[in-house]
Amino acid sequence: MSAIKEPSFRESVDLMFNRAVALMDLPPGLEEKIRVCNATYTVRFGVRLRGQIQTFTGYRSVHSEHMEPVKGGIRFAPSVNQNEVEALAALMTYKCALVEAPFGGSKGGLCIDPRKYDEHELERITRRFAYELAKRDLIHPSQNVPAPDMGTGEREMAWIADQYARMNTTDINARACVTGKPLNSGGISGRVEATGRGVQYALQEFFRDARDVEKAGLDGTLDGKRVIVQGLGNVGYHAAKFLSDEDGCKVVGIIERDGALFNEDGIDVDAVQQWLAKHGGVSGYPDATYTREGGKILEEACDILIPAALEGVINMENAARIQAPLIIEAANGPVTAGADEILRKKGTVIIPDMYANAGGVTVSYFEWVKNLSHIRFGRMQRRQEESRHQLVVDELEKISAALGTQYSLTDSFKQKYLRGAGELELVRSGLDDTMRIAYQSMRDVWHDRADVEDLRTAAYLVSIDKVASSYRAKGL
Repeated sequence: MSAIKEPSFRESVDLMFNRAVALMDLPPGLEEKIRVCNATYTVRFGVRLRGQIQTFTGYRSVHSEHMEPVKGGIRFAPSVNQNEVEALAALMTYKCALVEAPFGGSKGGLCIDPRKYDEHELERITRRFAYELAKRDLIHPSQNVPAPDMGTGEREMAWIADQYARMNTTDINARACVTGKPLNSGGISGRVEATGRGVQYALQEFFRDARDVEKAGLDGTLDGKRVIVQGLGNVGYHAAKFLSDEDGCKVVGIIERDGALFNEDGIDVDAVQQWLAKHGGVSGYPDATYTREGGKILEEACDILIPAALEGVINMENAARIQAPLIIEAANGPVTAGADEILRKKGTVIIPDMYANAGGVTVSYFEWVKNLSHIRFGRMQRRQEESRHQLVVDELEKISAALGTQYSLTDSFKQKYLRGAGELELVRSGLDDTMRIAYQSMRDVWHDRADVEDLRTAAYLVSIDKVASSYRAKGL
């Protein structure tokens, strides 16, 4: 059998960009300006660890400054390289434009396996990396704002924020230099769950339109739909948990590093997550069938497939065997350009990564705004809302008593109605609104244009058009 030429992640992003701009009427110069990555900084720095100096290589790439600051995560992984970081920065540009977050696209990475270092060592490495970037304004509240990505989380963001603050002692907005921080370090409620919650809201909006559901060969609502999740990290866990607990989905498959679990009757997501935390893998979990060949579970029959970990897990080698009629890309680039073409020809509907996992950057935007405004969301209006609602409840109860009716408002209703919106409720509301509006903009293009066959092309068309409009407004 001849070797299959699989496009790299960078090539996949370029191919998908090309497919979209071929349907647009952009001047060649503007098309090239949007396509290219503006700048990539490579840093090599030494840290004394375990009695010797170890040298690390890191990157920070800025794809587009049509809006500033630029925004994008920092990942810690041994596979980090310049091409991957530049491709992810490009995706961030399009993602921010699609969901109307006022940022350009950026991305960072450090070539390191964080599992090989203890917490103290990781802190020293992270702070030195942050220092190298911050002194070149590649971490800055008004120029470049990182966030967590694969291999990083709240802890690393707190270290970066503190390092920036130490270097800029008079910057009142120092906390806004990075998002995804812990709540006690200037973070925002709902940020940890944000990307997984965004995946849930994306699927809810998809299932609100019968035309979309029919295109995927499905029917009804999310209730009872069989789901397979690849990767039970932060994104995969929250997406699976919310879909099973709140929407009635049945998680039948979970794929992890050391293999996969499958149970046609459904899997308890929380129980698996606890098992993973304790044992480091899914092997030995008692309430599902374990298989070492985790990739095979991607090919099992289900209604919704959620790749939520690495790039390229659905590729030209296995795409033809994927049975799921609906794929939602919770990770960045899990379906290669070659696989995308195979799946489109099969009629598989793919909700693309630049939309599906935009929950993280959306709530990061809310956190950045919170840091700049220096006040918690809901602090000013929550109790005033409750007071106004109490007036309505009191008046209704007076009317009921005056009319001599037996009807009275239930305690459950009063408790829900009287509760003013706090930060978490406001964040979820803002995220839900963002995911709905962004999906509707893609859907309109998908249904209204005969030359647009899929949601990915529609997403690129919407986002590139917004970036182009920004550049035109600047006089470019």
